[in-house]
Amino acid sequence: MARDVTDTQPIETRDELVAWFEAGSKPSGPFRVGTEHEKVPFYRADNSPVPYGGGRGIRALLEGMQARLGWEPILDGENLIGLFDEKAGGAISLEPGGQFELSGAPLDTIHETAAETRGHFDDVKAVADPLGISFLSLGMSPVWTREQTPVMPKRRYDIMMRYMPKVGTLGLDMMFRTSTIQANLDYSSEADMVDKLRLSLSLQPLATALFANSPFTDGKPNGLLSGRSEIWRDTDNARAGMLPFAFEPGMGFERYVDYALDVPMYFVKRGDTYHDVAGASFRDLMAGKLAALPGERATVSDWANHLSTIFPEVRVKRYLEMRGADGGPESHISALPALFVGLLYDSLARDAAWELVKSWSAAEREQLRADVPRLGLAARIGGRSLLDLARDVLPLAKAGLARRARLNAAGEDETIYLAPLEQIAAEGRSNAERLLALYHGAWGGDIARSFSDCVY
Repeated sequence: MARDVTDTQPIETRDELVAWFEAGSKPSGPFRVGTEHEKVPFYRADNSPVPYGGGRGIRALLEGMQARLGWEPILDGENLIGLFDEKAGGAISLEPGGQFELSGAPLDTIHETAAETRGHFDDVKAVADPLGISFLSLGMSPVWTREQTPVMPKRRYDIMMRYMPKVGTLGLDMMFRTSTIQANLDYSSEADMVDKLRLSLSLQPLATALFANSPFTDGKPNGLLSGRSEIWRDTDNARAGMLPFAFEPGMGFERYVDYALDVPMYFVKRGDTYHDVAGASFRDLMAGKLAALPGERATVSDWANHLSTIFPEVRVKRYLEMRGADGGPESHISALPALFVGLLYDSLARDAAWELVKSWSAAEREQLRADVPRLGLAARIGGRSLLDLARDVLPLAKAGLARRARLNAAGEDETIYLAPLEQIAAEGRSNAERLLALYHGAWGGDIARSFSDCVY
């Protein structure tokens, strides 16, 4: 999330929380897509991590980007922690370990997403090159320990750092050492949200397998294809996972509200102050009974900020966030939204994809999520491998994009962005498996090669 919401309108009832989601529905469209990606910065001279401060640090990078783009600054106290494009809605923000994130604007086509991404990298390169900074295109930093990773000066992260070790063993690794690609898609109604949520939740393990790109930790192979995904399995299971209740009868905005109300809070922001209420109940805040802030009552901003601290594989806000993919090369940044736009924004593709997954049980979906970080496309469900499923699903997404018929200047439709996934499915090998082959082959076991071969 690029910046915290500051809407001070009071919220007093559960119905108002439900209405907040309902207001995100777009019954007459247009359906847009937003794409986010994170990347790990490093100094080219010695492959070391980039701290926040100093003349060549993250702050200097942000200041250079602000001068180049003219975007509005996002401040945490006196610290510049991001930039916001007031006109288009995009933002640049920092993850806890300095991962540099573009939260793209809501756009009409994947062509625009690809152009936005390319423009961003052109801008970043122009500012970062003179600072000696480059960026890894991996889903997890491959060498640095947690202790070697810089800490960004964002106060909400201070609260999370204190709380994470209480609820899982790998939360700090998630914060400081992982990077991801996300795609955000619209819904037209409550029923449409439920249909899209169920299909996209079912398919997040497939996305993890196709985009698997984090096979190294602490300078060596970690025994996984998606180390990032495995980390999420022991980060904080009260706020992560596959949302089995989403497949139960009666699923809708009310059910998601009840789930979100049961997820413990991290903080309440008042003015420029972050109050640490980690583990507290949003229900108590609504009732004015929060122990740390007696009498203080919930606002719209509290609700929006709380929802941003919930991390299931697909997150419901006023749109749906696809959260299963590792960070990866530039082509993957357009491939993820292309996959889900093709499946979710075309009714024929969506119905056909649902036929492939609708018989899966909650236990099978959960087992698949557990298996995918290690097995990738070889993981199995319903008697089939994910590679088999990919070879069925990708043509459906391609057909959905073809029917959208959104053309670029060269007359090409959006199906061109599925090419890297089609190659993975054809070869039966993810990027993680390709990198492991390099590590054991051409790299000669030298993990430092990732700093030359896995960069944007």
